Amino acid sequence: MAIGPLEGITVVDLTSVVVGPLCTQILADHGAEVIKVEASKGDLARNLNGKSVTPSMGAKFLHLNRNKRSIVLDLKKPSGFATLKKLLAKADVMVWNVRPAAMARLKLAYEDVKAINPRIVYCGMFGFGQDGRYRAKPAFDGIIQGASGMAGLFQRSGDRPRNVPLVAADKVVGLIAVQMITMALLQRTRTNEGCAIEIPMFENFVKFVMEEHMYLKTFEPPLGGWGDPRLLDPKSGPLATKDGHICITATTDKQAFALYDAIGRPELKDDPRFNTVTGRFANAGEGYHIRTEAMKEKTTDEWLEIFERSDIPAMKVHTPDTIFDDPHLKEVGFFQIKEHPTEGKIRQMRLPNKWSTPIRQDWNPAPKIGQHSVDILREIGVPESDIEVMVKDGVTVDGRLK
Repeated sequence: MAIGPLEGITVVDLTSVVVGPLCTQILADHGAEVIKVEASKGDLARNLNGKSVTPSMGAKFLHLNRNKRSIVLDLKKPSGFATLKKLLAKADVMVWNVRPAAMARLKLAYEDVKAINPRIVYCGMFGFGQDGRYRAKPAFDGIIQGASGMAGLFQRSGDRPRNVPLVAADKVVGLIAVQMITMALLQRTRTNEGCAIEIPMFENFVKFVMEEHMYLKTFEPPLGGWGDPRLLDPKSGPLATKDGHICITATTDKQAFALYDAIGRPELKDDPRFNTVTGRFANAGEGYHIRTEAMKEKTTDEWLEIFERSDIPAMKVHTPDTIFDDPHLKEVGFFQIKEHPTEGKIRQMRLPNKWSTPIRQDWNPAPKIGQHSVDILREIGVPESDIEVMVKDGVTVDGRLK
């Protein structure tokens, strides 16, 4: 049984790929019942990850769809659409991530759904706000990273514009959607009314980027250009040691002074360029150069031992391969081997956050296409004879495990 802060909340999930499934998985992990409505070919993410043990069960899909139930519905057929309406009538939340015009064509705009269930929280994630000229444009993560200014940040360090090598915009917007949905559910406890929430990826990600990088253009007239120089300096990231790389951040005076002692440069504590926060900010490039040269003198482990004694924030730089061997993650049981009914043993990540109150402990693996179609149809009162016809006519798929 699912328990947690969202126990008793039912979510009808019409999303696919990353931004929506990330959102609804977090809701499911915290107790919500999530019914994933798929077309007959399933979520596109099922096939976005190269190899898989069985068809349509790619790694990305497995990581974004646990604790959900899958029902296949052809919404262009009357019985499929009627079934969706039955699900929506009893739902607390509906989540979708296509262009609003497509929802209107399906007769699933907010006013349509509100007529079915006035208390529903109707949450849409799509590319662009509906008040501007981009309203009808399609969008994916790579489009938003480029359009938002994120990809252009790399130009300041002499690189070409390029995307961060993960779906950062999708994930940021998916997390924002969780916040918006849970706030809307809280509001409903006070008003007994549902609402519609529009979550445009472009505007949200521009805000995410520009909170730091509007910089001196915050002021009108501007006091200078855009971009936090500390973050844009090519030497601001991981530093090479004798045998690898290390990341260091020494922000406070105490940390900075301890770092100067550790690298054998105690005179920097009296240097006005480096003995105040303001001075270190103004001379960040030179400070990074000093650290870069110093780190070459010892191995990563030697530096980590020195920094540990002085309480200087520092960590070894991992790759996605070496992270599996991190001792802290092993101690907290972060990576876990689970048995999937069709994929065999798979590696999953436990929920990072802990609650003092009961939280969901069970783990329902990501479903096959239509794995729960028949069960869900029965639960909402569809007669067996009608279910058989729906399967025969391709309105749904009986994907129950054998």
